[in-house]
Amino acid sequence: MAWVFLVLAGAGEVIGVMGINKINMQKNVSSFLYLFGGFIFSFIFLSIAMESIPMGTAYAVWTGMGTVGSALVGMIFYQESRDWRRLLFISMVLSAAVGLKLIS
Repeated sequence: MAWVFLVLAGAGEVIGVMGINKINMQKNVSSFLYLFGGFIFSFIFLSIAMESIPMGTAYAVWTGMGTVGSALVGMIFYQESRDWRRLLFISMVLSAAVGLKLIS
């Protein structure tokens, strides 16, 4: 169950980063709600997950999910670059997170 909480924390991280982008585009209440709501949600579920998952593993997987998720959201919704090198390094981050899950 801790890994489910960690995935939820990663999703909250992506929502928080989307809030940062929304604030850059237009400063309004909903943009700030995305930012704060996403990060608060993320930290709550990260702390719950860390009750069962070692801190180093949980933090590495959480940041990896936030990095990959934010990059994918940027490519899908904000027309950011889809260069093959970018995709290569995103896949490396993702494979490292999967590797940590397999050995934990």
